[in-house]
Amino acid sequence: MLRYFISSFIFLAFLLGYSQSKPIDLQPKDTVAHTDPYGIRVGIDLSRPLISFLNDDYTGLEIVGDYRITNKLYVAAELGNEKNTKQEDLYNFTTSGSYLKLGVDYNTYGNWYGMNNSIHVGGRYAYSTFSQTLNNYQIYDTNRYWNDPDYQIDPDPNTVNDFPFGSDVSQEFSGLNASWLEAVLGVKAELFANIYLGASVRIGFLVSNKDPENFRNLWIPGFNKVTDGSNFGVGYNYSITYFLPLYKKAKKIKEKEEKPAQKKPGQEGPKVPGNL
Repeated sequence: MLRYFISSFIFLAFLLGYSQSKPIDLQPKDTVAHTDPYGIRVGIDLSRPLISFLNDDYTGLEIVGDYRITNKLYVAAELGNEKNTKQEDLYNFTTSGSYLKLGVDYNTYGNWYGMNNSIHVGGRYAYSTFSQTLNNYQIYDTNRYWNDPDYQIDPDPNTVNDFPFGSDVSQEFSGLNASWLEAVLGVKAELFANIYLGASVRIGFLVSNKDPENFRNLWIPGFNKVTDGSNFGVGYNYSITYFLPLYKKAKKIKEKEEKPAQKKPGQEGPKVPGNL
């Protein structure tokens, strides 16, 4: 029995000495692999169906999507169709067509682990094909007051303007197209698991614009209103999207390097006493 206790004591003492001989790591490295999901995000622009519901002269739909290729960079696209009828001073017209936008978004927001929100900047190249229909028009006449005695006696107060009527026969101009560059600033926030709500502001610069004969493009699908004397346009969208994760990639974590402590001016290290 005594021999058993002595043997056990020697064995425990050996294990204790072996464990103490190993160096102790005061700063152990994190061995847990941090990964980010990569995949495709697809949804629609909420503003266009809402405007279609509120405005009888407009119908539109836009599909939005992006694909994550790096930690910060996304390939993005928008595909849409719009039909809009507008009344100007002298004419009423309808524009109908489709458009495609392709480009990239760069996320400038630093997410915590497990978050995929974004504050992004980006760019697009956009192309639209459409048709214009001139529904009716009036004739601009600066001398109508003096040439029309009936107008001087009894002008009609119910008319939108007092220009003489031209024609109400529709004229369609088809085969039109336009292209533009677009700068994008937007945000995306995860509301629920894999469901994102986004918003963006877009400034477009018209590169090409094929005008019809005897008329001009006043509104372009995807670009919105064309302003006289300017190639710039402004747009926006409010999107809801669903993220479909396809795979995961390891997230690179920057290790902090330990820097030696710097001595303050006038501070000296401990002095070693000399031999007496």
